[in-house]
Amino acid sequence: MDAGQAMVPLLSLRGLRVDIVRGLRSAPVISDVSFDIAAGETYALVGESGCGKSLTALALTRLLPDAARLRAAEVHLRGRELMRLTEAEMREVRGRGLAMIFQEASSSLNPVLTVGRQIDEALAQRRDLAAADRRQKTLELLAAVGIADAPRRLEEYPFQLSGGMKQRVMIAMALAGDPQLLIADEPTTALDVTIQAEILDLLRRLQAERHMGMLLISHDLGVIAAMAQRVGVMYAGEIVESAPVADFFAAPRHPYAQKLFAALPDMQRRGAALATIHGQVPAVGAWPVGCHFADRCPAVFPACRERAPDAVAIAPQHWVRCHLYRPGQGAVVLPPEASTAVCAVSPEADAIVLEAESVAVHFPIRAGFLRRAVGYVKAVDGVSFTLRRGRTLALVGESGCGKTTVGKALLRLDVPVVGSVRLHGQELTGLARHRLRPLRRQMQMIFQDPYASLNPRLRINETVAEGMVALNLVGSPRARTEAVAKLLDQVGLPAEAALRYPHEFSGGQRQRIAIARTLAVGPELIVCDEPTSALDVSVQAQILNLLRELQQRLALSYLFITHNFAVVEYLAHEVAVMYLGRIVERGTVEEILRSPQHPYTQALLSAVPVPDPQARRERLLLAGDLPSPANPPSGCHFHGRCPHALPQCSSVYPGETAISPTHSVHCHLY
Repeated sequence: MDAGQAMVPLLSLRGLRVDIVRGLRSAPVISDVSFDIAAGETYALVGESGCGKSLTALALTRLLPDAARLRAAEVHLRGRELMRLTEAEMREVRGRGLAMIFQEASSSLNPVLTVGRQIDEALAQRRDLAAADRRQKTLELLAAVGIADAPRRLEEYPFQLSGGMKQRVMIAMALAGDPQLLIADEPTTALDVTIQAEILDLLRRLQAERHMGMLLISHDLGVIAAMAQRVGVMYAGEIVESAPVADFFAAPRHPYAQKLFAALPDMQRRGAALATIHGQVPAVGAWPVGCHFADRCPAVFPACRERAPDAVAIAPQHWVRCHLYRPGQGAVVLPPEASTAVCAVSPEADAIVLEAESVAVHFPIRAGFLRRAVGYVKAVDGVSFTLRRGRTLALVGESGCGKTTVGKALLRLDVPVVGSVRLHGQELTGLARHRLRPLRRQMQMIFQDPYASLNPRLRINETVAEGMVALNLVGSPRARTEAVAKLLDQVGLPAEAALRYPHEFSGGQRQRIAIARTLAVGPELIVCDEPTSALDVSVQAQILNLLRELQQRLALSYLFITHNFAVVEYLAHEVAVMYLGRIVERGTVEEILRSPQHPYTQALLSAVPVPDPQARRERLLLAGDLPSPANPPSGCHFHGRCPHALPQCSSVYPGETAISPTHSVHCHLY
């Protein structure tokens, strides 16, 4: 970005204020937000959920929800004031002037319309083209976003596409009007690291080719380090720090920004508690009189509660809204929190809790009038591992590789067709339901989406006690009430939470409730299925601290299913890498993350975004998409995408090769 671009921004936002109206009362939800974005520049907004990031983006497009009211703003796009336009004029700006990629592609695409029809609708509204020309343009857009075999994909529906391809379709729709500014609202949330890297590469390429400005909304500091030139930190409806990305990552100044960095999990913090931000973002209408962060700030002093801080410039293009930086105060860096040691329960030496041997789960593909099986989806195709007491085994890999199915098969929620699953030496496969029922208390699962897995009609006390009642673990209602209160206290929730419903809690609190329900029956083994995906880093730190503390205190064993390698680095002891239903590499966390041997593992790790804009490492690109488990390739399942494939890879599946006593790999290269 040159000086001329900086002086004449593509987008200029000044004094944005949005209120939420409730009956005759209104309360501010965004107050005095201002920033500029130059052509070809990416400006990132980072902050916890509820800080107003997405609402800011919706205000720019004038697509606020019914309860929101725009009270003040000046928005200039190429010098044109958008807030003075009529709705008809604004519809012309949407798509052509600015376009938006929404957070969840699955819910943003119409499930009953084909991909081609949805892109065609976007083109028809934004360009005066004949039907044949629109079809050709649609094919060009799909090719531009990297979707192969575009003519076939035009006739497919969203459910037939992978998560990454649905996100690419969303980007194609946003590009249909050739926008000057692209708003990307969490464009990679809950995507695998390989797909996330592909989407980020795509956005970078399209931005360079079209010289678009971009407003990137994300809570992933690694994504922001890789994509943005400038960063704005939002908290409770206002930007509290704004800086060039290099300055921000080198030395964040606002206490809130410093806390966000301290909450990031990594190898250096193993064995110690992650820093957390106590409390929550204040609700609308409950902002403190002074600094909005005062109630959660470890460096708060009287002035913070008396008046709102002004923005203080501390370097070129770097300012912070904090009383600590007022003239004469000097720069402040918060000291790291003292880590809290937890007394670990000494597990029996090498006590094996669970053994899985050659487990396979195949789902029939039925067709015809009689619904006969014409094939099988080989979701899990011969998985073996052991899990010891007080240890965490992380299961990683792309979506669709069978990780969740493995977890369900261990708990007999999905029935293995072959193989053996033993809990403390007792065979579970083929066990009758009445004999399996008492063993279920020893094996529990934390599901990925706590809101979907909690019954919205049950109070929290009923939800947590449900397992105890089903297994007859607690007799009297009074004992049940006391047990629920103890469990809620154990996961850091107040006793009064017992009488509330799931919708009254934040995402992190709902996940704590799900953990309390899991602990209620006293399990030894917990399958954690993406328990921190899509959570803010501050909430993620709270959940990871809780899981670590519970494991050390109760000697729990975790099968941790995730695609977040920072979490793996912090929490796991061992790692198993899955590809298309099979484990291709396993070892200790240090061996897998520091010295990966399988080409697939190497590609996964090369795609992980690092929260350091100076870090540059070679990306190992994989050809094509994950093959269908209904028709897996012969030989090594990875050979069609492997940059090091040998002739025998296409015909013979590689056996297991020991790299060390704890590290093994299935690859002909070894």
